[in-house]
Amino acid sequence: VQLQASGGGLVQPGGSLRLSCAASELTLASYTIGWFRQAPGKERELISCIRRTSSGTEYADSVKARFTISRDRAKNIVNLQMNSLKPEDTGVYYCAAAARGICPSDGSHYRYWGQGTQVTVSS
Repeated sequence: VQLQASGGGLVQPGGSLRLSCAASELTLASYTIGWFRQAPGKERELISCIRRTSSGTEYADSVKARFTISRDRAKNIVNLQMNSLKPEDTGVYYCAAAARGICPSDGSHYRYWGQGTQVTVSS
């Protein structure tokens, strides 16, 4: 089972992108979904998460108030709306699914992963 992450691209600073995480063999609403970012030369980090049980959301301080994670249950998709993008948001973004009710920051707790989508913020 693999997730499909899409929506990345090249955008100017201050611009917006919406990433989507889809799955054809998994009901995403049954999983906690995390979005991770791996910036060049840095470790992968959890930047946002939506919990399985309550659909509560969490954000890294670096993206808080700029990014919004949400579920589209009808389409079996989890979106990450990214606004006011900065050059430091550049990286490969991965979505991952965990069979837990909390948002683990350690990627080893996530069972399924997407292939990653590149986001480049540059003028």
